[in-house]
Amino acid sequence: MCSASRRPVVGTGCEPGFRGVICASFGSTDAPADQNNGGRPRHDLRFPSADQGTLSNLGSVLGRSCIGVRLVLAGPAVDVHAAAAAAAECGLLDEEMTLLCDEGGPRLVFCGHCRTATITDQPSGSEVDCQGCTTTLAISSHFSRRIGGYLGFSAHAEEAA
Repeated sequence: MCSASRRPVVGTGCEPGFRGVICASFGSTDAPADQNNGGRPRHDLRFPSADQGTLSNLGSVLGRSCIGVRLVLAGPAVDVHAAAAAAAECGLLDEEMTLLCDEGGPRLVFCGHCRTATITDQPSGSEVDCQGCTTTLAISSHFSRRIGGYLGFSAHAEEAA
């Protein structure tokens, strides 16, 4: 986060030095609309998904904010967790973020073998084929906040030995 002396990026609507609540929603989610901001100033952002462009825009807004800003992220879990990981790279702490995930949406599975991320609707404990190395991955319940996804490991490693 930065000092209030930086100039705003055109089109974002968030002034330099912003110290309120930034509410970012993904997809068709309206969850942040009900979020109580405790009387603090609020800046709303809406994105179709958490792709590189939208995460870059979010990073720009966070880069102009100051210590004390709070971030509310709402939408499909895969988008919310990707945005939370990007926010953490910008310097936000877990305590400064509120994550409101749509539990029924897709999830990201990180392959421990080739480091490829695969998006799936399968729950923890099930299997999915890695989009990178085609290994059948067991989806663990271990979630990494840093990469915004669940760990996948070879589902049938013991059979190959």
